[in-house]
Parts: sequence; C-alpha cells; structure tokens
Amino acid sequence: MNPPPFQRLAVLGLGLLGGSVAAASKERGLAIEVVGAARKQAPLERALKAGIVDQIASPKEAVQGADLVVLGTPVGSMAGVLAEVAGELAPGAIVTDVGSVKGTVVDLLPGLLPDGVSFIGSHPMAGSHLRGPDHARGDLFEGASCVVTSCDDENSNAAERVEQFWRDLGARVLRRSPAVHDEEVAWVSHLPHLLSFAFAESLHSAPANVGELAGSGFRDFTRIAQSDSELWGEILSLNRKALSGPLSQFSESLAKLSRILEEGDGEALEQMLSQARMRLSEVAASQTKSAQANEESDGIDR
Repeated sequence: MNPPPFQRLAVLGLGLLGGSVAAASKERGLAIEVVGAARKQAPLERALKAGIVDQIASPKEAVQGADLVVLGTPVGSMAGVLAEVAGELAPGAIVTDVGSVKGTVVDLLPGLLPDGVSFIGSHPMAGSHLRGPDHARGDLFEGASCVVTSCDDENSNAAERVEQFWRDLGARVLRRSPAVHDEEVAWVSHLPHLLSFAFAESLHSAPANVGELAGSGFRDFTRIAQSDSELWGEILSLNRKALSGPLSQFSESLAKLSRILEEGDGEALEQMLSQARMRLSEVAASQTKSAQANEESDGIDR
C-alpha cells in the first residue's frame, strides 16, 4: 500500500469547500493528518465531532509542519490569512486555494510567501447554495472540473502534486492561465449567478401569490440566487472586468429577444430559441469531450 502523498494537510477555512476538501482527503487517505482552522470556534468543533478533520487549531498552529495548505476562506480574506501564517510555513510546503477568481489571487499571494514555499492556484468547480462544514461532502469533487493555474518551470513539481491531489479527490483537472480562467468562469458561473440574483430581485414586482404557481423551472433557475450574498458580492466585484463582456453580450441578446416579442415575429422567435439550444448543446458537448479526454489521460497516468 502506497503511503499518503502528504504528511500534514492544513485547511484554513472550513466552509462547504474547505470542509469537503478535508472530508474527502480523510476518506481517501491523502494525508496522515488533516488539520482544520477557522475564525469561529463552533464550526471547528462541529467539524471535529463529525470526523471531517483529525484535529483543530489556530491558523498559525495548523500550518506548522504542513506540506500542503489549502486556503478555503473567501477570496478577499486569503491575503490576510496567508500573511498571518506565512512565517510558520516550512520550506517545501505548497499552498493552494479554492477561490473562484484567480487573477487577483495569483498576483498577490505568491509575494506573501517565504522562500522555498510554492503557491499554485486552484478552483474546483463544485459547490452549493448551502454553506458551512455541516454540509461538507467527501464526494463533492467527484467528476467536477478543477482548474489549476499554469505556472513557471520553478513550480512545475508543486503544480503536478496539486493536480494529482485534485485528481485523487475525484476531480478532472484543467490547466488555465489566471486571466483565461477568470474570463471563462465569468461565462459559466459568475454571469449565471448574477442573472439569477437579478431575476430574484425583480420579484418585488411580481403578483403577491405568484409563489403558488412556481414549479421546477422556477426552482432550477433561482436555486443559485439562494447562495451567500456576501460571498457572491465579493466574487462578482473582484471579477467585474472579466464579467463586463459576457454581461454586455447577454444584454444584447435580451434586447434582441425583447424586440422580437414586441414585433410578434413568431418565426424569428423560434429561430432564436433554436439557436440558443444549439449553442447550449455545443457547450455541453465540449464539457463531455473534455471529461472523456481527462479520463483517458488519467488512465494512462495510473
């Protein structure tokens, strides 16, 4: 039996993603010891009681002797947390994260690290509108995409170890530059959240009893608008530059659709809806192709 790839895994921030990283790592034996740290004591104690982590500690204590540190805090808090613990990191340690914006993270965090410690940006495309370690799942990353930011040759070994870590958690790994990641995630994650929030906000004008008629379509479209507003306000603000293009393009499509409806042009309406379905199918096909290629590559590696 092969030994675990990491001796000590420290997860700083035990929300849904951080808690799931810890739970999955324990279930799959990826570290001899999994240590959790967070600002609030109550979630830490619940995580320890649930067996998500082996022990709990302060952030500084958690990273001592850790060869892998996962930042599970909101993106805007990562620099402060990393600056606080940087002096405790041992040479050879690797730091990664789960943040959904990569440009600001990759620009700022490596400069906070001492010599001999590597930072590799990560973003697992998994989650839920639910939050906290109580909802952590060991299978959350199974089949999910996980972006690992491209890096220079100096950090290539660290990047390979981080990529393998996510594969061991069940994810399929994709390499992207921070800028490309932020552009692509603006389309497939941030814009959908923004639109769902906008629609939910517009419901103040809906008839009082409209909820009685809401079915599965309504629930599907609005589920992500139940996500944490503080967290998503920060994400959308940090990625506002990459969001401007997709938001402008969507506004044009919505305006076009509105004109067609006003004109009562049924043929044009059907054509636009058909084109929309085709575009969606193309994106879905791209996702399937990527997953298949990843599985084939993973099979060769193992």
